[in-house]
Formats: sequence, C-alpha cells, structure tokens
Amino acid sequence: MKRRDFIRNGLLATPALQLAAKSALAQSLGASTQAPLRIEVSASAAGTPLDHYWSRCVAAGRANEGLRGNWQEQLKMTVDACGFRYLRFHGLFHDDMFVYHEKDGKPIYNWQYIDDLYDRMLARGIRPFVEMTFFPKDISRDNGGLCWWNAHSTPPRDFTRWKEVIEHFVHHCIERYGAQEVRAWYFEIWNEPNLEGFWRGTKQQFFEMYKTISLAIKAIDPKLWIGGPSTSSFHPDEAVYERLKARKNISAADFIGVESKAPWMEEFLAYCETENLPLDFVSSHPYPTSYPIDSTGNQLEVSRPVTSTQEDILWLRKAMAKTRYKDAEIHLTEWSSSPSIQDFTRDYPQEATFIVKVNLDCIGLAQSLAYWTFTDIFEEAGAADTVFNGGFGLVNFQGIAKPGFHAYRMLHGLGDTELHREEGCIVTRHSKSGSLSILLYHYPPEVIGAVPIAKKSREIPERTLATGRPRKVDLQLRGLPPGARYVVETLDADHGFAFRSWQEMGSPEPPTREQEALLRQKAMATAKEHIEVGGDGTLRWAEAIEPWAVVAIHPE
Repeated sequence: MKRRDFIRNGLLATPALQLAAKSALAQSLGASTQAPLRIEVSASAAGTPLDHYWSRCVAAGRANEGLRGNWQEQLKMTVDACGFRYLRFHGLFHDDMFVYHEKDGKPIYNWQYIDDLYDRMLARGIRPFVEMTFFPKDISRDNGGLCWWNAHSTPPRDFTRWKEVIEHFVHHCIERYGAQEVRAWYFEIWNEPNLEGFWRGTKQQFFEMYKTISLAIKAIDPKLWIGGPSTSSFHPDEAVYERLKARKNISAADFIGVESKAPWMEEFLAYCETENLPLDFVSSHPYPTSYPIDSTGNQLEVSRPVTSTQEDILWLRKAMAKTRYKDAEIHLTEWSSSPSIQDFTRDYPQEATFIVKVNLDCIGLAQSLAYWTFTDIFEEAGAADTVFNGGFGLVNFQGIAKPGFHAYRMLHGLGDTELHREEGCIVTRHSKSGSLSILLYHYPPEVIGAVPIAKKSREIPERTLATGRPRKVDLQLRGLPPGARYVVETLDADHGFAFRSWQEMGSPEPPTREQEALLRQKAMATAKEHIEVGGDGTLRWAEAIEPWAVVAIHPE
C-alpha cells in the first residue's frame, strides 16, 4: 500500500502525448453531447480471445487475518462469485504467523500457521501469490512499528538468515504441495520498498536483497516464478508539483497529458539486467492518485484522470521494452480507486463503474490487476469503528457485498471471446455454448478523474453519484436461437447498494443479526428482467442507462 511521503520522480509527457490525451478527453466531455450507444453485433462474428485478467489475482490485508472463520467465509463467497484464482497479502513471515524464532542462537521453524492458511485457500480453489514480507523480529534490526501489529521492515546487516528462512519455506512448500503445484505460484519479493515504513533500508539494499532471494529460489527450482519490485503508485516529474504549488484547488484536470512513472522501476530493471538476475514478472501498484502540495502548504491526495491506470501500464510496458525483460509478465498486485485506508466512495456504485471501466480499458496490457482488497477484515490501522466505513474491501466486515463485488461478479460472467468493445460496452461469446454475454456501464463524462476520494465525509460520493445524465442504449444482437431467454441485470443507486439500505433502516451500529441478514439480501438484490430473442434471431434491448449504472446481459 501506499501512503505518505512519496519519492516523486517521473517525466512529463511529450507535447504529442499531451495533445492526444487532451483530445481523447475532449471527445468524451459534456453529457449533452454524448451520443447514444448503438451496438449491432452478430453472434457468429469473428472475435478475439478474451483473457479474464481481472479475475487472476485479488488482495487481502495480512496473512494472520486469513485464519479467521469470517475471512474464510468471505473468501469462498468472492472466489465462487468472482472467479479469483490467486490471493496476495502482507505479513506471511510476520511474528503472528510464528514462522521463525531463535532459541539459544539456533533457528526454530514452524510452518503450522502457513500450512493451515494455504490448505484452506487451495481447498477454496485459489492459489497463493506469495508476497515475501515481513522480517521476523529475530532477523530484523527494528522494534516493529509498521501498522498496529508492528511489522518489521528494517533489513538485517546481511541477508544470510533471511535467505535461509526463504529457502526453508520454499522447500517446505514443495514437500507439502508438490513441485508442479508450487511452480504455478508467484513469488513476489517484498512490498512497496519505495515507501518509508514498508522498507526501512536503502534502494541499493533492496536491490541486493532481490538478488540474494531471487537467486536462492531459482537455485531450488529454476521453474519457480520470481518477480518484483512491487513499488507503489506512479508519479509525475517534480516540476509538475512545483507548477501546481501556486494553486489552492487542484483536480484531475491538472494531470491531463502528464505522464507518470513507477518509482525505482527503471533503476530496478537496469540493476537486474546488469546483474543477470531472474525476473519472470514485473509488479507495481498503479493507484490513480497523486500527491501535490497546494499554495497553503497542505499535501493533498488527488484523483488523476480515469485513464491513468491504462497510461501507467503503457509506461511500464515501454520501460520494460528497453530491457531484456520485455516479455516478462506484468502483475499490478494492488489497485483500486485510491490507496486511502478510508475512502467512502468504495461503498458506492461509482466504485463498481470505475472497476468495470478501467478493467475493460486495460484488456491485453497486463496479466493481472489485483483489487485491494476482497474484504474489510483489514487491520493495518486497527479495526474500523463503523459498519460502512469506506474500507478497502469488496465485502464489508459483516459479509455484506458492496457494489464493487458486483463489478467483479459481472466481469467474471463475460465469455472467453471478445466480439465488440467500445466506451461503455463489451460484447462477448462463450465458446462452448455459443451464447453471448454483454456488459454495459455508464461512467459520466463530466467526471474526468478516477472516482473522487472521500476520506472525511460522504458528501463527495453523494455529489458524485448525482452527477451526469442518462445515456440511451440501443442493443441488437443477431444470429441467436429464436426464443432463447436472457437476463438483464442492473446495478445502480436503487439496486444492489447495501449502504443505502443500511441508511434506510436507520444506520444501526451495529445491526442486529436479523438486520445483517436483511442487508446481505439487499446487497445482492440487483434489478433483473427477462428478455427473449425474437423470431428473426435478434435480441433487442433499448433503454436509458442511469449514470454510474452497470448492466449485465447474459443467458438465463
């Protein structure tokens, strides 16, 4: 994750890139000029394979939280509905997992907690995306202090004992689960070393650790997948911040045409190349935020343009293309609308629309874009005080689905062949059945940025939810079996919006057991209507979609 004092390095976009970005945004601005969405597609049209990269990986808080019953229940709920295949979290080697300690100067290893967690994950059908953090206290040179649970992030004077911990861990995993299974996992070295707190060493020390650990793992089995550097956020050149300092009001519009880059990334790639190191995948966290300081001296957290995730990945691909690692996989192992621990926008439908838009925009650019996180059972800053607190999760602490949960569920329902895609729509075909699945969304063009951050109150998400005008959709899908029945499912401000249902029952803190059960039902109550393919083999649907709505059309 994320947060405070960022290393702000980057480069300005070229004039050509600035012009192209401004032109693209200009074409979409202004609800009064937004054209109706008219889609005509044949079910037999040639298509292209569609990789459900959005379902490849999802994230969670820390390993020890995964030992709880409600965490496991919510994992099953999200895996079953959203199809996630890998899970990444912090703290696998933290003290509360009891992996390593020393007695009389001798190392003691204990794999029981990791075994229990991994066994349960694999039984749910989801594999580990292994984030190798944090140091056990008998290896690190600090007294903890990161998060309330005191993670240790100061590197030791040398990495010998840490290397031995990792070697024992990998050998144990292979012995327990088999080499073929473990070769399907990903091993990511550390988390956000560019952020003070997550790494209390130097950049060079991190590079040296990557070298030590990556070579050690490859020596055990060269077919194991190694990657990093897992750096956080993308930032523009310092000159951009200097230019903005004279302003009090800074918004996403100020970042149109401004190219950002991942801290440490270019140096890391160069180091790996110089040292001839293995790098099977490159990882980073492209949160769509920036951190300028305004004219009053306040550091802000500002949403960048909604196109920023796509632009960040394109920058990363360009940086990799200059190296021998140009064909390495790209895994964005943390991502959401903001990196703030509390952001009330995440309880609202606009989070779902943002998820759908960005994931469809970025098709073909990466192997995963892992949402941070699947659950509000998350304790970096301790427990939240309220039921709907703007937490990271797709599901809240009580197991009540938020709109973002439906976004991933609907994305998962798409077919494996893409037939048509444009702003606001994708049409897909299921190769086995020949049936079609369609996803429509309305991200209002008035909102230039990623959905605005709301850390202090719900005023901003309420105002954002009220922004925009309906967009007409005229959908005609030809070549389908006459009489075939389809379901039109709508997520919007009136359906599948659990927070609003909670407000309507008086915002109980906490809800009773009966109220919790009712909220779980309300959370899943998207609007549904049934339509039928006409006698001419055409499925027709013509409606106006409300701003921030997401509509899935799929076989009955």
